[in-house]
Amino acid sequence: MSILAEIVAHKRTEISRLPETQPSLDKLRAAIAIGGPRRDFLKALREAHGGMALIAEVKKASPSAGIIRPDFDPVQIALQYEAAGATCLSVLTDEKYFQGSLDYLKRIRAAVRLPLLRKDFIIDERQILEAIEWGADAILLIAAILDGDRLNSLHDLATSAGLTVLVEVHNEQELDVVLKIGAKLVGVNNRDLATFKVDLAVCERLAARMDLSQQMLVAESGIHHRRDVERLSACGAKAILVGESLMRAPEIDAKIFSLLGRA
Repeated sequence: MSILAEIVAHKRTEISRLPETQPSLDKLRAAIAIGGPRRDFLKALREAHGGMALIAEVKKASPSAGIIRPDFDPVQIALQYEAAGATCLSVLTDEKYFQGSLDYLKRIRAAVRLPLLRKDFIIDERQILEAIEWGADAILLIAAILDGDRLNSLHDLATSAGLTVLVEVHNEQELDVVLKIGAKLVGVNNRDLATFKVDLAVCERLAARMDLSQQMLVAESGIHHRRDVERLSACGAKAILVGESLMRAPEIDAKIFSLLGRA
């Protein structure tokens, strides 16, 4: 079993502990009304200053890298990201494999004004309700773990409720499915989730198949240096999602300035 299949199998076990009733669109909208208006994740990316938006990720660990930042304080990291000019934040909420937490999402929302993405392996409507209740403005849907119909239904439900959806792909087959459902925000993960191999050429290859006047391209994984950002910008990426290289940086603000060409 691949690590991705293992994660999804464990996620199904977690979901089985949630209330059995699937939330309706009205219930999602009611949850948003209780929690207050969502921050517009997609608009923030589109209006980012300097031409490249940064989704900075709050991430303690990963299956491929292990513990990335031992001195991990999610709120302080989020505050540093905001002060250094990040456009939006991505918050890992998977506990077993990434040592994340929904509580991090809640605490970060109370501390910063930036739009927040719940980064997790979402396969069920109840996880969308969770995302809203804990403070997310956007969710991630991963094409590799959802068939076309399931991806479409979850995407429609979340967007109709008022969330932004970042749909992640890694290959041409996944991209074709995602383009058919009309996703506006498409993330190309340069990391193969089965092998963990990273190659920025993946983003270049898939960008050539997209109509970038209709979709915003977010480049994900393998972004460590300014030259990486310039390469991805050249192929049409308007946003980058960066986690590990920021988490490993001794000075987070300096790393952000360097990546965005503000150093």
